[in-house]
Amino acid sequence: MADMLLPQEKYLESGIHIGTKMKTPDMKKYIYKERQDKLYVLDLKQVDERIRLAARFIAQYDPPKVYVVASRTYAGMAAAKFAQITGCSIVQERFIPGSMTNPARPNFCEPSLLVVCDPKNEWQAIREATSIGAPVIALCDTDNTTKFIDLVVPCNNKGKKALALIFFLLAREVMKAKGAVASDAEFGHTLEEFDVPLEQQAEAVPAPAAPAPAVVAKAPAAEGASAEEAKEKAKRKPRASAKKKGEETDSESVAEAKQSAPVEAEKGDEEKKEAQGDGT
Repeated sequence: MADMLLPQEKYLESGIHIGTKMKTPDMKKYIYKERQDKLYVLDLKQVDERIRLAARFIAQYDPPKVYVVASRTYAGMAAAKFAQITGCSIVQERFIPGSMTNPARPNFCEPSLLVVCDPKNEWQAIREATSIGAPVIALCDTDNTTKFIDLVVPCNNKGKKALALIFFLLAREVMKAKGAVASDAEFGHTLEEFDVPLEQQAEAVPAPAAPAPAVVAKAPAAEGASAEEAKEKAKRKPRASAKKKGEETDSESVAEAKQSAPVEAEKGDEEKKEAQGDGT
């Protein structure tokens, strides 16, 4: 397929086109075929076209007023990176009912555009966005309904690799549509960044190297003196005075730094279905 956002092989490797064993009437038009194992396969051409369209749509709005709701672990990882790059807002984990309709809530928000990663899990957010007149973009699998959804992006919305690829492409195309970058090469981010929690990305940045410890040269033994005599003289030398109160050694500073370093982020839940790479 020519003129796609990525080579077809990259799409297939991510499993972005692999649906479920169920299909709804709403999603029938996006399905390419049914495999022998009863999994439905989405049309890659439509997947690509809808990602482009969604990116252009998102780029028209003020980033902080675009809210991405990602209740699943893998969706949250990829969406968080998307939000960091584009400046959009994100709601991870559970969407609190009333967040868009109850001004008394501390987390009250009024999005101009809502992006959801799973219409089943994030149905409450869709209802509230509809009630305030905010359009909705949704990542929809073959088993989703599209009621109250303004723009459907057909895709595997449960696979880790598929979600990483979707938000990587959305981020890149949004930044291009806004004029922030002129080409794919100028985007400056890799697909792998969308497959790792932001906390782990921060930990992956190497810390400055600690200064090498000073090497204390040993005084040579007196000429003609034996090794035993040199050792005996060293024993009779007075020990260096203890460090002053409040003074810290390099080793103590390193130990404190290790204790204060953040712990590794907890691993996400296992993805519901394995992304598969053969779409034929």
